[in-house]
Amino acid sequence: MQLAFFSENTRSTVSKTNSTANKLGFHDKQFHDWYRFILSFPPHLVRQYIDRFCLHSGQIILDPFCGTGTTLVESRIQGVDSIGVEANPMAHFASAVKMDWRIAKDELINHASQIADHAAKIIQKEQLGILRTLSTEAYSLLLKDSISPIPLHKSLILLEAIRYRKDQRYHNHELLAFAKALVFSISNLHFGPEVGVCRLKKHDAPVIELWMKEIISMANDLRLIPVHQTVAEIHHADARQLSSVLKPDSIDAVFTSPPYPNEKDYTRTTRLESVLLGFINNKNELRNLKQGLLRSNTRNVYKGDSDDSWVVHHQEIQSIADAIEKRRIELDKTSGFEKLYSRVTRLYFGGMARHLAELRPFLKPGAYLGYVVGDQASYLQVVIKTGELLADIAQSLGYKVVGIDLFRTRFATATKKQMREEVVVLQWVG
Repeated sequence: MQLAFFSENTRSTVSKTNSTANKLGFHDKQFHDWYRFILSFPPHLVRQYIDRFCLHSGQIILDPFCGTGTTLVESRIQGVDSIGVEANPMAHFASAVKMDWRIAKDELINHASQIADHAAKIIQKEQLGILRTLSTEAYSLLLKDSISPIPLHKSLILLEAIRYRKDQRYHNHELLAFAKALVFSISNLHFGPEVGVCRLKKHDAPVIELWMKEIISMANDLRLIPVHQTVAEIHHADARQLSSVLKPDSIDAVFTSPPYPNEKDYTRTTRLESVLLGFINNKNELRNLKQGLLRSNTRNVYKGDSDDSWVVHHQEIQSIADAIEKRRIELDKTSGFEKLYSRVTRLYFGGMARHLAELRPFLKPGAYLGYVVGDQASYLQVVIKTGELLADIAQSLGYKVVGIDLFRTRFATATKKQMREEVVVLQWVG
């Protein structure tokens, strides 16, 4: 199979329209919009590479950093079997629910309506009482002011009602609708693209009505299920340790977007819903979660980390890390996190090398891979050309570099320049 649209070993300079490149189109909202990371790549990009990789029914596409399931959902819509791997429990849960289209639509609404009535009665009964809240330990995990006291009180009552009237057929969908409404309608959070807290706080919110709106949206999507019969597996696992979840010589293609080497703590993006749904209950559980993630920011670097050993002989990565440390010293940056900037750079690329090495036995000969990554300058304005470095690492591990396609450009606040986001296209020759 040949991909004539790629120029081998080149870095494409084809321009893209940034206003539309990373947007979720109106016709792409079905299933995808149940819950998704604000930084997720769009379904149309997955479609483009499913087509270019010539994938069809009976083949398997893998997303080893599947996040909230964009590749998996779009692959099912296009009639291609898929496997997802995700270490973040909230994102893994979202992906699994978004791939479950078996429930009866009208019965979902009817059951949710019963929960809504139950919760409304309790809210009415407790309106003059003490507001419900989280435990001190759980509350300390949240971004400050991420949700106001009254919306939190109502949300905890609704969550209690969802669990009290649990019906296994609908329970997970009801929880995911709760997470979506919580983050995007009930809370004070905003994304731009960093997660933050709005200046103007929502002192109250129609929690039950907002949740029911998401339930109805789910039900409407389920009325238009695509006819393709496909198989999807979603595993809660580390993309650097794939032997426990994949079969040798089983993967026809890969399309994914790993974290970028920057200072984004991806657990903050899902922190509110992770805490309320019980995926994270204390600092020890948060630490355990972070230890299972690719080291992409200084807040998940730990003393015993050793992924950097995978790139100890990669001269350019070592030079970039050294330049970051030199810049830190010149600028007299002395915080604990700043001192880790050079190390996390090595750990990130070492982790990606470890992942690509681990992946090789599970790829069929000729399998194509697409990795959506972005150039960075988060560490003291030292530019990291992520795509080029990832391609070089892959080549050293036996992959063929087919090309590097420009997906879009984005404005970097650190350098005040446009930075490239790209799709690194590889092939496993076998």
